[in-house]
Amino acid sequence: MPTETRRERRHRVHRGLRKDINGTTARPRLSVYRSNKHIYAQLIDDIAAHTLASASSRDPGIDASEGTRTDQSRRVGELLAERAEEEGISRVVFDRSGYPYHGRVKALAEGARDGGLQF
Repeated sequence: MPTETRRERRHRVHRGLRKDINGTTARPRLSVYRSNKHIYAQLIDDIAAHTLASASSRDPGIDASEGTRTDQSRRVGELLAERAEEEGISRVVFDRSGYPYHGRVKALAEGARDGGLQF
């Protein structure tokens, strides 16, 4: 029986999470994607299949040379919260995409909460 890779496990966990998590226009899904260098976050309305707002560590407002990747993740969360406020969004459902809730994912969530998002 072959062992499961980290990527396969994350995809399996993500599929299980997505059974229960669904974004709407009133309460979109905050989806996180984490690569080795960067972190990306989107507010998604699953009913209309539409991205309402997004932010990433590659955006011009985030300087990659300043701070650690965890610091950058926190700033991405704050930036996403600002963009959500412009769209009139204050409540979201958090989708960690199968990643463990610690480190950069947790920093992004805390940054979004500090920026005013409720989840």
